[in-house]
Formats: sequence, C-alpha cells, structure tokens
Amino acid sequence: MKTHLFSLVFLFFSLAQGLNPKCDTQDLGSNLKVFHIYSPCSPFKPSKPLSWEEDVIQMLAKDQARLQYLSSLVAKKSVVPVASGRQIVQSPTYIVKAKIGTPPQTMLMAMDTSNDAAWIPCTGCLGCSSSVFNNAKSTTFKTLGCGAAQCKQVPNPTCDGSACLFNMTYGGSSIAANLSQDTITLATDPAPSFTFGCLQKTTGNSVPQQGLLGLGRGPLSLLSQTQHLYKSTFSYCLPSFRSLSFSGSLRLGPVGQPLRIKYTPLLKNPRRPSLYFVNLKGIRVGRRIVDIPPSAIAFNPTTGSGTIIDSGTVFTRLVEPAYVAVRNEFRRRVKVANVTSLGGFDTCYTVPIVAPTITFMFTGMNVTLPQDNLLIHSTAGSITCLAMASAPQNVNSVLNVIANMQQQNHRVLFDVPNSRLGVARELCT
Repeated sequence: MKTHLFSLVFLFFSLAQGLNPKCDTQDLGSNLKVFHIYSPCSPFKPSKPLSWEEDVIQMLAKDQARLQYLSSLVAKKSVVPVASGRQIVQSPTYIVKAKIGTPPQTMLMAMDTSNDAAWIPCTGCLGCSSSVFNNAKSTTFKTLGCGAAQCKQVPNPTCDGSACLFNMTYGGSSIAANLSQDTITLATDPAPSFTFGCLQKTTGNSVPQQGLLGLGRGPLSLLSQTQHLYKSTFSYCLPSFRSLSFSGSLRLGPVGQPLRIKYTPLLKNPRRPSLYFVNLKGIRVGRRIVDIPPSAIAFNPTTGSGTIIDSGTVFTRLVEPAYVAVRNEFRRRVKVANVTSLGGFDTCYTVPIVAPTITFMFTGMNVTLPQDNLLIHSTAGSITCLAMASAPQNVNSVLNVIANMQQQNHRVLFDVPNSRLGVARELCT
C-alpha cells in the first residue's frame, strides 16, 4: 500500500504579501499539491487582494452560509433562508488537481469532507464555467443506465431513455447531472470506473467551478469507491496561518499514518450518514470546565444535533449556550476590560493579551488548543480576536462545527473502517 501525500498551500491572510508559490511544479510519485481556494495558484482567487479586515469578514460570511447549509442537511431541508436575503453559498476551502478520462484531462476539483458524490462539469453544461470535461474525447467514459445499482444511491434519480439522471441542491444552487463513469487519476494512482455526476445544468453560484470531490463516508464518496487503494482511511495536517511555507499534507490510505494518536468514536446519524459526528462531552477554558447545558452538545440523531469535524469551515462555531459559556470564561481569564468586535467575532482586543488554552473534551481524548489555534491577529498586530463564534441565529442550528483553524498543526485521522477519528499534535509546515 502506498502512502498518498498531498502538499497543501494554505494562504488565508497572505494575499497582500504577494507570496507566489511554484504553481507549475509537476506532481511526482504519489504527491499532489492541494491549493487553498484563495491561493495565487488558484484560478478562483479574488481579482483584487482584500484587506485583512475584508478577508476575515468575507470568510466569516462564507462560514455562516456553510454552517446554515450543514444544518439544513441534518434537518433534511433543501434550502434555508439567510438573514440578509442572499442565497446560501457553500464554498469549499481546498482544490485538488485530478485527472479525468483517457487521455486524462486535468480538473481542479474542490474537496469537501461533508459531501459524498463527485461532480464534474461536462461539455454542453448550462450555467457551468468555461473549464469543462470533454467527455466525448475520453475513450473510457460511459453513461450509467437506470438499472445500475448506483442509480439508487443518488438523490432524485430519473430516467431519460436509458440514462440515469439526478437532481440535487448544493448550498443555494441546484444541479442536474447524468450519472457517469470514467477513470480518475490522483497523482499516479488510477481508479477506473469511478462513478460521478456529469453536470448538465447548474443554477446559482455555490457549485465549485471545476467540480467537487466528496470525502464523506457515503456509498459514492471517493473513500467508498477506492477502498482497494485507500481502505477508507485518510488524514490531513493543516499548517498555521503564520507558516512561512504555507504547506501541509493530506494523506490517503492507512500506510504512514501516525501510530501514537488518541481516538474518539465516529458517530452515525442516519439523517446524514456522511457527516463526521463525534461526541463532544465538554469544553475546558484554562483549567476550568465551563458550565454548558448537556443538551447543547449532546448527540441526537433525531434532531440532528451534535458536533462534526469539518474541513470546509474556517472558524469553529458552537451553539449559543456553549459559545457564551466559553466566551465568558475566556474574557474572564484574559482580564482586559475593553472588548471590541470585528464582523462576527465578538471578543476582540486592541492591546496584547495572554490567552488561556481551550480544550475540547471528546469521548476517549482531549484536544487542547494553544493560542495559535485560538487567536487571529491583524497584519499590523493592532487587533486580536478569539477565532470562534456562535452558530447563526436565523436558523434552528443545532450543530457544533470544529473548523479548520482549530485543527491547524494537528494530524486529524479519519479511520472509517474502525469508526474512529484520531487527533495528534504535529507541526504541519
């Protein structure tokens, strides 16, 4: 079994600094580069660099939209209203270079741990970007018929002659696709007969422009379809925002995973079996376990409440009773009277602070976060904020989402066959 290592370029706050990683470096062996959606190497980056404040506020807005979307999934609602009246925009954080078809065509596909199926814009797609997969030029491409077993695994399947079609919502968008198969190649590892949606029509602005690669645990996810290669196991390590190299890794397969690591069980919600639920028992600020009503963090498959680990959300969101308890104890320990706000962050300071650690207490393991995982600082260092927020108030959000900033410099291991999630400290640069 090979170790599959993907280099990450993580460039949240570096746009104004003009960093320019080597975007054209060829993938070698089993190593694939994975770019942040705002990376200078990404064709989807903003046309004009944002200020630090604009960048933070924009990411907060996208986080809120994503959390509302995740909440709608567990509640089995297709669309959730947003207070501003804007459409929900779900915006995955990372893109990976994948090769589709024979001969291979390169697509920059968004990765999403909270979704299953892969979708790729195909020739003739209405509403798609100009970068599409020309399926007519692939000798290994085929459209699946209505009798295929996979046709029963997609949402809202219909038949057009003998072809299996499906329709679904993604954030504030809708897609229509033909269920298809072709070879997908990650680095040098081909996966033949990979099932995906060949997009025929999209509406809205939430659909990733060159496709999506689902890393959930449903039957059509990458993990399920490549069990022979990766044994439904992967891990990632995300670097600190302050890292000069902005590099980390995503590793597919059991080989090369850390041996010294603590685990917590993965929980299953039949309403949304692909989401990675874990049991959050409590939260400690410094040495004090804060007072959170048990119902605020309890796992309940009926209501969809509980805690998920998500790579696409940037800043951790807690349901209001949990967040207020954490925030108040954090403020008490910082002991600075003048507290300001920035966007959705309500605990910011304009003077230097010493922050307490925050520990997430899961079944079987505790994850203690140092300052680098808790605070964001302006470029000039004049503003420091606690990088967590309360769940949106305009929906009945019952989800706690442990987001990627709080996962930085940790190896997060998803061991689906053994239904467990591991976390270990690791310098990801």
